[in-house]
Amino acid sequence: MLKQRVITALVLLAILLPALFYKTATPFCTVALLLIAAGAWEWGRLNALGPSASVGLAIVCVLICGLAWYGGWLDKPLPLLWAAAGAAWVLAGGWLLRNGVIGWPRIPAALRVSGGLLALCLAWLAVAQARVIGINFLLSVLLLVWVADIFAYFAGRTFGGRFSKGKLAPSISPGKSWEGVWGGMAGVVVLSLVWLVLSGAMGPGDAGSGSGTVVPAGQTLYSRLVEHHGVAMMLLAVVFLSAMSVVGDLVESLVKRSAGVKDSSGLLPGHGGVLDRVDALLPTLPLAMMLAAL
Repeated sequence: MLKQRVITALVLLAILLPALFYKTATPFCTVALLLIAAGAWEWGRLNALGPSASVGLAIVCVLICGLAWYGGWLDKPLPLLWAAAGAAWVLAGGWLLRNGVIGWPRIPAALRVSGGLLALCLAWLAVAQARVIGINFLLSVLLLVWVADIFAYFAGRTFGGRFSKGKLAPSISPGKSWEGVWGGMAGVVVLSLVWLVLSGAMGPGDAGSGSGTVVPAGQTLYSRLVEHHGVAMMLLAVVFLSAMSVVGDLVESLVKRSAGVKDSSGLLPGHGGVLDRVDALLPTLPLAMMLAAL
């Protein structure tokens, strides 16, 4: 299993890194679109669609994202769209977790399928637009989610159950603890402060546009938030994003538990499926774009 995980990770890095650092955003956006399409195929399977229908869902996902790309949405500030997507994730995520595993099958199948498809398309648009803004901006969002996950894992293993009376969501993901959530939040606070100090952005930033999602080259989500809202608001924002990454993780776990499967698929040997790797990013990417557009 470990060998498979390492080999899969190396193959993914060999594809993603050159695409990420290419002089234009096109290769990365293309690779991201293929991954999101694979996630749409997995989403169809998780919601009891047949093989052909699941492939069809992936094709629809590519068509919707392709139309947005062709329409120039990657270069346009979309503050209303991101505000709506962010609000939907906060409200729907809380509602889904409150109703738990037994509540998922009660939602009409068409709504479940279309809602997941919309979330995947918005996640692709967000990550593509972040890459168009700049590599530093995109990495500041991706690393926030990865650091939150890593810190949560080690904090949960080290301190899980020592300070809280119960698990985070025992009926959805029994292994997750409140200590893990707090550890993830602490990790992103440290990440954002260290990044700001090393980049020299703790003080007043360079003059930027301040409208839409137009961000000066080299600026990160953290420096943009500090520039326009101050350090305190930036810290609140990254803690909020860390919490929402947990929501994304738990929502996918809820769906898998309802479907009676451990992984969303076996597309990534040793890692499960694409949704297993991007679940925490699905709410975080649109919310990060919403914060950048404030």
